[in-house]
Amino acid sequence: MLSRLCWCAGFLLVAADLHAQSVFTSRYQLFSGYSFLSNSINGVSGADQPLSGYEVAFAIPPWHHLRYKMSVIQYRGTNLDAVEHPYFIMAGGQYGRSLGREAAFVEALAGEGNVNADWGANKSIGDTAAFSAIVGGGVDTPLSPHFAFRVQGDYQYAYFKQAASRNRNGAPTYVPGLPTNFARISTGLVWRF
Repeated sequence: MLSRLCWCAGFLLVAADLHAQSVFTSRYQLFSGYSFLSNSINGVSGADQPLSGYEVAFAIPPWHHLRYKMSVIQYRGTNLDAVEHPYFIMAGGQYGRSLGREAAFVEALAGEGNVNADWGANKSIGDTAAFSAIVGGGVDTPLSPHFAFRVQGDYQYAYFKQAASRNRNGAPTYVPGLPTNFARISTGLVWRF
């Protein structure tokens, strides 16, 4: 009798695991969580502070393991006496595969970054919009049929210019050494519906 109960319990666990894998890749996804950016946008060499924030992302069901993803990422921080509130609106593709219970994915997103006007060192004026791109990947670990825990790491490119001064013609001269390459880590919950 005990061996039959063990077999039935094992069968139910395997069936639940297979069901979780099938719904894991075939639903809409809504991700929300913490995001960490390696350095601030005005962080010239030797004066850079990391930024913390959040990310909210939405992805449609996949077609041949490829899904369309939209993401909004915002950070907050202070560096060189300036408050920085950059945010990025990104869209692109995400390619994922199931690896046992987990699902691994790679993604490439592009979009626009924005920041408050006085983000430069000592609150100097800088450009408020810039092109940005993200390339990276991560792993989703299912917690239930509708929720998963996500950890991802990315490379992010963002090009913001800061005006150091203006020359005789009124054209700005730009501060050299501003970062354009960032490392990014995000973690949080994925809701599959």
